[in-house]
Amino acid sequence: MTTTESASPSAAADRTTLDDTERAALDAAIDELAAGERRWADTSLAARAALLARTHATIAANAERWATTAGRIKGLAPDSPLMGEEWISGPYPALTGFAQLSRSLQALAERRSPLAGARFGTAPGGRTTVRVLPHSAHEAILLHGFRAEVWLRPGVAASTARSHAGLAQHHPSRTGGVGLVLGAGNITSIAPLDVASELVAHNRVALLKLNPTLDDLEPVLRAALAPLVEAGVLRIVRGGADAGAYLTGHPGIAHVHITGSSVTHDAIVWGPGDEGRARKAAGTPVLDKDITSELGGVAPVVVVPGDWSADDLRYQAEHVATMRLHNGGYNCIAGQVVIVSRDWPLKDAFLAALRDALDRAPARPAWYPGSAARLASAAASYPGATRLGPDGGRLLVDLTGNAGGHGPDAAAPERAAVERTEYFAPVLGVVELPGTGQRFLDAAVAHANDELAGTLGANVVVAPNDRRALGAGFDRAIADLRYGTIGVNAWTGVGYLTATAPWGAYPGHTLADIQSGRGVVHNALLLDATERTVVTGPFRPFPRSVARGELALFPKPPWFVTARSAATTGRRLTAFAARPGWLAMPSVFAAAFRA
Repeated sequence: MTTTESASPSAAADRTTLDDTERAALDAAIDELAAGERRWADTSLAARAALLARTHATIAANAERWATTAGRIKGLAPDSPLMGEEWISGPYPALTGFAQLSRSLQALAERRSPLAGARFGTAPGGRTTVRVLPHSAHEAILLHGFRAEVWLRPGVAASTARSHAGLAQHHPSRTGGVGLVLGAGNITSIAPLDVASELVAHNRVALLKLNPTLDDLEPVLRAALAPLVEAGVLRIVRGGADAGAYLTGHPGIAHVHITGSSVTHDAIVWGPGDEGRARKAAGTPVLDKDITSELGGVAPVVVVPGDWSADDLRYQAEHVATMRLHNGGYNCIAGQVVIVSRDWPLKDAFLAALRDALDRAPARPAWYPGSAARLASAAASYPGATRLGPDGGRLLVDLTGNAGGHGPDAAAPERAAVERTEYFAPVLGVVELPGTGQRFLDAAVAHANDELAGTLGANVVVAPNDRRALGAGFDRAIADLRYGTIGVNAWTGVGYLTATAPWGAYPGHTLADIQSGRGVVHNALLLDATERTVVTGPFRPFPRSVARGELALFPKPPWFVTARSAATTGRRLTAFAARPGWLAMPSVFAAAFRA
């Protein structure tokens, strides 16, 4: 892998100097957290569990305001089905994450492992797996047909995983100082969940600096996370790159966690501009403290060729379009390069369905800063790309041979841009490789590993009969795919939404070659020595799933950009996460089956 490029400007550029009042306010927040850290060290595990449970309640009380504020920031009409995204990626994962962390702390308080009763298995390469989805009877029904397993690093036994689960909470009095969370500007649950990881997984109190894009959400998050603020373990501040620079260099900050781009990461670690590049080459960082990060990348979508029906082609084309267009395309986990087989008889039919799905997806504002410039950069690199969508604001870069490109033999400079640049805009590339079956799958895995920037998430689409035909070869291919989350017939975004699954890059990156970052967040079971999460979903929605022999009762997912009832489903899912119960399920199903 080579270093991830970015079409976006560095967040560390154009810094200004904070005035004395602004510096004093930030200093005061850090001083207050230092006092809060001492109280946190004296707080019992049971009291910590209760604090997170109270926070869960305040998140629930502010969920409506949270989702509507996020929708307003992103320019969504209040009655748009796309509002479902703001429920499902905002208060919903925050609720499930805080609830499970509270349960894990309570288990530790009672001298039980958070993995008590967990199902373990094995994966190629001497790996132990832990089933994390479904994690409850409720999840088994609500997400019927979906499952997720965490693969531990080779050689880690189930007994070790069980005894080590709990991370820093095995020694709660050993706190780790003040952690700075540089919040993301795209998905509104990222920052609160990062705060929860700092507090529980690492036993650090947290200073959250919001991304300026989400400044309007600050009063909502302050209310939703009020118990943490009142306990002195969280402070929330606003500010731009100048505030971020002041805080990362502050002696009162022990650790930095960032969600963003590799360019922003490198500006923090090595410094901006030519001086920063020189420092990076010399291995002399300007940051004198540890940093963890989640930095996105160019996510592949490997389409394993098979004998698909017309309905399969349309559904999976919508699936891939969702991977790119969810949240307007402004996701670190957005699918960006589709890898298809040159020898697949249905390749042309699939690509036609994909163009149609991209073209027909609902219109939405290009709300994230810099989107137009990034789209223009892609268009300049690929003047023959197809503009799609109501306003022509979506770009399909088809590099397959029959589309006028050069397929797998394309010159490196021609393919480099879409495969090396995380566009963070509605740009989707398509490349082709020869072969079918195992030959194609192995080649696609090698291409994703060696040619695409980043290691955050990879997607594989495969019909059940083709997966069975591949047998152990399919499992070996997944083991060879070096990504932190792998979705098989399920967008890797489902891994983000799964509270019990770790979320982050494939392990092993260095500060000099950061790729998609270091460390994991979420991980509400507090698992140690994790390597990746593998999420599996149904190839077809209900009822076609059952009619074709899949045991899956899940309809079209509410996170699909074409789901007509997404807003209602998202609202009801969030209400269920606030107060789980069997009686609340029928209303969720009633909405979901109208998608």
